[in-house]
Amino acid sequence: MGAGAGSGRGQLFLPSVLFLLLAGAPAPRPASGQLRYAVPEELEHGAFVANLGEDLGLDVSTLSARRFRIVSRAGARQHLEVNLENGILFVNERIDREEVCEARGTCLLHLQLLVESPLELYRVEVEVLDINDHAPTFPWQEYVLEVAESAVLGARFPLESAQDPDVGTNSVHTYRLSPNSFFSLEVQTRSDASKFAELVLERTLDREQQRAHRVLLTALDGGVPERSGTAHILVTVLDANDNVPAFDQPSYGISLPEDAPAGTLVIQLNATDLDEGPNGEIEYSFSGHAPPRVRELFHIEPRSGQVLLKGPLDYERASLHELYVQAKDRGPSAVAVHCRVLVHLLDVNDNAPEVTLTSVSTPVLEDAPPGTVIAVISVLDHDSGDNGRVSCEVGPDVPFELRSSFRNYYTLVTTQALDREVVPEYNISITARDMGSPALLTRSTLTVSVSDVNDNAPRFLQPSYSVYVMENNAPGASICSVSALDPDCQQNAYLSYSIADGHIHGMPVGTYVSINSDSGHMYALRSLDYEQIRSFQIQVQAQDAGFPPLSANVTVHIFVLDQNDNAPVIVSPMPRNGSVATELVPRSARPGYLVGTVSAVDADAGLNSRLSYQLLQATDFTLFSVAPDTGELRTLRSFLEQDATRQRLVVQVRDGGQPALSATVSLLLSVVETMPQTLSDFSEFSLPSESSSSSPLTLYLLVSLGSVSFTFLLAILILTAIRCRGERRSCQGDSCSPPRCCPGSRLSSDGLKTSNLTAQPPAGTTAATCLDMPGGGPPGYCYKVCLGPESAQSDFMFLKPCSPPRNNEKDPGKLSRPGQHLQVSKQIKQPNTDWLPPSTQRPALKRYQIQHCGNRGSG
Repeated sequence: MGAGAGSGRGQLFLPSVLFLLLAGAPAPRPASGQLRYAVPEELEHGAFVANLGEDLGLDVSTLSARRFRIVSRAGARQHLEVNLENGILFVNERIDREEVCEARGTCLLHLQLLVESPLELYRVEVEVLDINDHAPTFPWQEYVLEVAESAVLGARFPLESAQDPDVGTNSVHTYRLSPNSFFSLEVQTRSDASKFAELVLERTLDREQQRAHRVLLTALDGGVPERSGTAHILVTVLDANDNVPAFDQPSYGISLPEDAPAGTLVIQLNATDLDEGPNGEIEYSFSGHAPPRVRELFHIEPRSGQVLLKGPLDYERASLHELYVQAKDRGPSAVAVHCRVLVHLLDVNDNAPEVTLTSVSTPVLEDAPPGTVIAVISVLDHDSGDNGRVSCEVGPDVPFELRSSFRNYYTLVTTQALDREVVPEYNISITARDMGSPALLTRSTLTVSVSDVNDNAPRFLQPSYSVYVMENNAPGASICSVSALDPDCQQNAYLSYSIADGHIHGMPVGTYVSINSDSGHMYALRSLDYEQIRSFQIQVQAQDAGFPPLSANVTVHIFVLDQNDNAPVIVSPMPRNGSVATELVPRSARPGYLVGTVSAVDADAGLNSRLSYQLLQATDFTLFSVAPDTGELRTLRSFLEQDATRQRLVVQVRDGGQPALSATVSLLLSVVETMPQTLSDFSEFSLPSESSSSSPLTLYLLVSLGSVSFTFLLAILILTAIRCRGERRSCQGDSCSPPRCCPGSRLSSDGLKTSNLTAQPPAGTTAATCLDMPGGGPPGYCYKVCLGPESAQSDFMFLKPCSPPRNNEKDPGKLSRPGQHLQVSKQIKQPNTDWLPPSTQRPALKRYQIQHCGNRGSG
């Protein structure tokens, strides 16, 4: 540093104070809605900057409570601080503008002020003003300038510039040169306003008279006070150089493999100069014509002339490099001479082939025929000769192959039919290998997606479906779901479900069930009745949305489960003319005497149709009992004189369902001394008790017994014929219309006569005709009995529904007997055969069916 810079930093305080006195206290200046202050650099700790509390309009007494503070980044130096007692912003530590802002023109400190309760944020800018605290300095204290004695007048020699960290007027302002007779000084200004000095030759130099000249260069800034820096310049006068170097030949040629390592000697250059001393010492370098690429790849030793390899070579980028080399001596005003070096590169196999997909047609349809072009592939190897010849192939086990169309171009084609459902996507490995030694190869993977066509029909998950639905279901409730799969994708796999046309009991299937076309959920459209329909099946079709659409069918078997929704129906005894059923009981009856059998049917199935009987009410519970399983009404003891002659009983029939349903029948038993030959409300089938249970098992025993069976059957036939003839005569004597079937009657073992079954017909049918006997005797009955062929095989007959008569038809019995009494009951559902009643009730059940069949026949 020159003499002008000797004041040092210890003298900065006084100029700073003087600056503050001249400039006054800094005042806030709003800038874009924020406060801005100016403060000179190098102020001591505690120097006043601004009264923030007053400028921001804050209550000074609440600054501490509201935590008024400066928010700064972590690790940043805190040059300024706020006094919370008075709100004054002061200098916390010395600010060196050149350190904080380096060489920027305007140096600003951005402060973020934060105050809480309520939370407020203020922005304040503090400009650090430069003071002239640095003197200009030169890089060297002494500078040597060599000038040839042959230099012409007015020659200019640029000098090193001085540097001043200050800015503006405090930076370098001008230069001065000490007085001399050979050189003058001119100050020039650069585009960035910086100054530099040039030494101008004003007088011819003569080395023989004066070998060197010394001048003093002074740099001055524009600050107050002015500061300066100096440098000594030694101008050495050089001898004139009148010989130029010469190369051995103007051009050189050399071959070099492209994989030569760095540091390889390319060529040794040699040039000579006839001068002596520095004028004869030659330095080699690239001329200005050498391109940057050459300078990156090659290096020249300045003194020896060796050209060395500096960077990696690439034959494919450039197979020839031209090096322009210059040689000049070290004398003053040296003249450079040039030569050209041609470096020919030799190719090596250092480039692997490159695979490029020129055109790709993907996805490919799965029904594309063999030979379909999938992609066009080009291969390229930047090497030459065999190193650049390439062969290409695909991996094994793929239905594709490469066909060469012309050099370095291939087409990828299919070799067989594709199936997307088996392989939806292929990753084809393509290998390109050159012919170099060693050979280099490149593998590339091409992904070929197979697009779907509608070639697969839907397939249901089950070959058939069995659905169990409880009867009396709610209409619209879901009963099951069918599901099908289609291995196709997208639209071809979108399935819609429908129900094939058909009829169930004469009604369209669409009135029974429906199906959701999207989900396959099936819904019952009506409430099903187990007693009307027990099972049915429908055909469900699943059809995809492809073109053309494909479909599949599945059978859905729907089984209706029974529910205890039918109460038992008592079929025997049946009251006449709406009165209570009556029966005569001899007073001489012994304990266990069979008064009659209460018979009932239940249209439900299983446990819901299993019936039990109990005596609900009785005039005397000690006199009668009912068998819980058979419904047989028997006496418990003999009649006493004090027993009432009329016994009223109420028998309840209950099924086995949950909850159980029941029915009751009222009986009026009259105790008589002698039993007249009349018909009672209890009915039994007119077959001898010994033969009333000819079940299939009995038939098997009869066949095995042989002759005994034959004799027994013959007796039964004879007895039946005799009774049919006698009953026909009895009907004619009682003026009854001829029956269509022969009723049978028999005498019980105790001499009492029991009546046939009086079945109550369903609602809307014609009841049987009942006439009173002349003379006020007990009422007589005329029965219509229909025995099917199966009556000889089983004691229990399946009851068949009877069709009601049409409105325009008349009952023959009603026309012939105007005095008859009609008995009309509610509609009775047919009994279920899942549970068979005891054999003692089967004749009554047979006659229940006989009566219904007879009414249907008469209708």
